[in-house]
Amino acid sequence: MTRLVIVGMGVAGVSAAETIRSVDRSAEIFMVSNDANGFYSRPGLAYFLTGELPEEQLYIYSKEDWHRLNVKQVKAEAIRLLPKEHKLALDHSSPLAYDRLLLATGTTAALLSVPGADLKNVMYLDHLEDTHAILNRVHHTRTAVVVGGGVLALELVEGLAARKVQVHFFLRGDRYWPNLLDDVESHLVEDRLKHKGVRVHPNTEIAEILGSRGSVSAVRTTQAETIGCGMVAVAIGARPRIELAQAAGLDVERGILVNETMQTSTPDVFAAGDVGQVYDPLTGKKSLDMLWNPAREQGRAAGLNMAGSAAVYRRAVAVNVLRLGGVMTTIIGAIGSGKDDSPLSIMRGSSETWQQLPNTIAVAKGGGVNQLRLVLGERTITGALLMGEQTLSLPLQELVSGQVDITLIRPQLLHPDAPLGELLMEFWLNSSADRKNVA
Repeated sequence: MTRLVIVGMGVAGVSAAETIRSVDRSAEIFMVSNDANGFYSRPGLAYFLTGELPEEQLYIYSKEDWHRLNVKQVKAEAIRLLPKEHKLALDHSSPLAYDRLLLATGTTAALLSVPGADLKNVMYLDHLEDTHAILNRVHHTRTAVVVGGGVLALELVEGLAARKVQVHFFLRGDRYWPNLLDDVESHLVEDRLKHKGVRVHPNTEIAEILGSRGSVSAVRTTQAETIGCGMVAVAIGARPRIELAQAAGLDVERGILVNETMQTSTPDVFAAGDVGQVYDPLTGKKSLDMLWNPAREQGRAAGLNMAGSAAVYRRAVAVNVLRLGGVMTTIIGAIGSGKDDSPLSIMRGSSETWQQLPNTIAVAKGGGVNQLRLVLGERTITGALLMGEQTLSLPLQELVSGQVDITLIRPQLLHPDAPLGELLMEFWLNSSADRKNVA
């Protein structure tokens, strides 16, 4: 009987297990994880923190679902991969032999490195237990400092503000998320936060965290300002868990390098999810995605190949629909400035592709919370960002991912007074009709 081992119980690992079971009813599937909470919605933690989502709704699988999947869950930490022996060493039990193995080990939060960072109530949002710890602390603190600049930092800010905590939001640069958003978009988010009572501190970093009786009492900034607080919440990036792969001699860079079948440099070992560094046809480089849907699709491709059914993973255009400052936002393809001086980490809920800005022309239009920005190549739209009104979300996803030729309307899109929404919607409807007629 074939034995397939999956290290990790996030969406990539579970997707692989589902896929394996769909094509092979007899294989033994082992899932190894030391997360006491098992499989839950990581993106849902933000809504649990704000109180919009009850904890029980984080769990995607019921007991009946696990029973139907018929996997053996191993509550342990994988401490060493032995590829030549086809074994996985565990911390509290005998080594686990495998025929094929998937590393879906995910990421860990990048740690703050300043004096006092080891004090009690310096918080991260890595797991469900972290969310519990934050929620327990908000009942005993009136003021918190949040450090970071991406999606997760904003989720911490909004979650704490929703719990009636006075939040000081420290931005390392002069505005929010400058390697992705333009000035107007950044300031729109900041203004929304200020309206909720959040105090935004641009060009501010923590020099030291001060403590009393081993717990956070204040922070001292690089501007020599002291701010009293009972919590410091940190979201400065995430690092793929590549230690197992690295120690086993697999090829790694920032993540675990894989080919189009999600296979690593070692036979019978695959990698998927946040940890998998895959080829991006848009940039010609191997990139990381820390997004739910790519992790699920990578897990599916890995599962098929582990089960002996050939499958190729084609990296799609990176898309995420999220809230920024309470404003619904869709980010598609290459849209950012590429300015990133944190090469060792990537923001969770992000994609490295977003930080790429090819030799293109950006077009921005908007009013109030409704913003539309396009990045145009010579013949295609390479990226788009919508804030507020989302009518164009699906059309733009199809135009960008399909690399649809926009030569016909490109001059009009570049006109400073162009009605971008109307032009794009009409063009999308006509091009969709044309593609259907050809099919």
